[in-house]
Amino acid sequence: MRFSLVLTSLFFLINTLSAQIILDENHIPIDPEEMHSLSSPYSATLTFFYNLREDNYDPEIAAEVLRTSDQTLEESKKLAVKLKQIFDGNGVYVKINEIPNNPNYIDSLHNNQARYFFETRLLPGVYLEKENGEWKFSSFTVEQIESLHKETYPYGTDKLLNTLPKLGNEVYLGLHFWQLAGLFILILLLFLSHKLITLVVDKGLLFALEKLGYGYIGEIYLLPVAKVTSIYLVIVLTTIFIRILQLPIEIVSWILLLLNAAKPFVITIVFYKIVDIIAMYFARLAEKTESTLDDQLVPLLRKTLKAFVVIVGTLYVLKEGLQVDIVPFLTGLSIGGLAFALAAQDTIKNFFGSIMIFIDKPFQVGDWITSGDVDGTVEEVGFRSTRIRTFRNSVMYIPNGKIADATIDNHGLRQYRRFYTTLTVTYDTPPDLVEAFVEGLRKIVINHPDTRKDYYNIYFNNLSAYSQDIMFYVFFEVPNWTEELRSRHELLISIVSLANQLGVRFAFPTQTLHMESFPEKKTLVPEYSADPKTYQAKLQEFVAKESNKKD
Repeated sequence: MRFSLVLTSLFFLINTLSAQIILDENHIPIDPEEMHSLSSPYSATLTFFYNLREDNYDPEIAAEVLRTSDQTLEESKKLAVKLKQIFDGNGVYVKINEIPNNPNYIDSLHNNQARYFFETRLLPGVYLEKENGEWKFSSFTVEQIESLHKETYPYGTDKLLNTLPKLGNEVYLGLHFWQLAGLFILILLLFLSHKLITLVVDKGLLFALEKLGYGYIGEIYLLPVAKVTSIYLVIVLTTIFIRILQLPIEIVSWILLLLNAAKPFVITIVFYKIVDIIAMYFARLAEKTESTLDDQLVPLLRKTLKAFVVIVGTLYVLKEGLQVDIVPFLTGLSIGGLAFALAAQDTIKNFFGSIMIFIDKPFQVGDWITSGDVDGTVEEVGFRSTRIRTFRNSVMYIPNGKIADATIDNHGLRQYRRFYTTLTVTYDTPPDLVEAFVEGLRKIVINHPDTRKDYYNIYFNNLSAYSQDIMFYVFFEVPNWTEELRSRHELLISIVSLANQLGVRFAFPTQTLHMESFPEKKTLVPEYSADPKTYQAKLQEFVAKESNKKD
């Protein structure tokens, strides 16, 4: 029951829309003289299209609307039919009630001349022109008919316009048999084309990429792009061959509108997927660099490009596909964008701050930075903020706008990590022992694998209130803070071992009361050897022991 209702509705619709213009004499009274008159744009249009209707086919009368001088009647009739096919093939639906019926009509919108344009976007060169009191298609339009017809029916498909009707003109469901056969052939052709293109892409493209060693890339990234491209080719074929069937004009106009919108939509999808390929390429390049900030830049670049593709693609679909005038939209968008920019200036500032971070590269992921109250390791750099892991293991989110304007101390960019301390020894330490101790400290630095050998300072440089001070100023060549702490640990252990070996006592803030020694009591002051060779022997023993540890 429902199927019969659908068929009945479809039959009624197709019969109603079987001509370029809809004429309903019961609702729109039309003077028969208007169907054979050139007095106004309205009557000329009515004369041309009404006499090319299937139920009132008289191309000889329709040819009178063409402004011809050197063509014969037969040539004029062929040109009239071709011009009608141009209107049909481009989906230009002529609304007869909107055409002016003024014999003295002036086109004030374009050129202030006695001309009437039907569709300035699709058929800008097709227009009526008044001359000698008659409205006809202009000489320029007549000269363009042949070329426009080839553009509308390219690749030799214009020959099918005369071939397909030979299959039969019997009417079924409001369509001729040749139209139904053409629909079946078109569907079959599209199905076979899609299968063929998919087979070529799946087998041919993947096979070639696997031979080149890029099979994974082809399957994950290139194959989806190729499949969407095959859909685009199917849409192009549909756009070309749907015109040949000469379906009712209103149906064709809607089909062509949807197909024209589908083209930029599919192209947008293709570019959207291509962004993933570009991002993968840049990700591979980022892996080869030492900077970790590049790894954060690639996802941001991918998101930005995808947003750009979606915005441009949407505008393209609206303008070229759905024929929407986007100029007012863009004008309103610019005004709204100004208001949005004023309301979201902090967000915009943070966005440009992130761009400056990626351009200047003041730090990268994993660096230890200090900026004001911020002290921690960079974990992630986003569009709006930077995530920093503090040494308390908490997470701080700092707006990029503030970071771009702040002074940043990047500890992660240090080539060498400084270690400075003062070694204090007691005042009773003899000079020869101090000298041996300093010499031993220098040997420790030279023997350590992570210390800078070309620049360090170890000197006995001060006499303080309670100690003799030795400056210990060295640099570590290590990649991170953990390695620095490990090197400090090793160095300090060696210093303490050296002091124990030589008998050096470290001083600390004390007050000592010296009393005369008694025969039965030993003094607390240690006894030092007066021979410097003793300290050198102990030093050599220490150095040999340290060397044996490394071996």
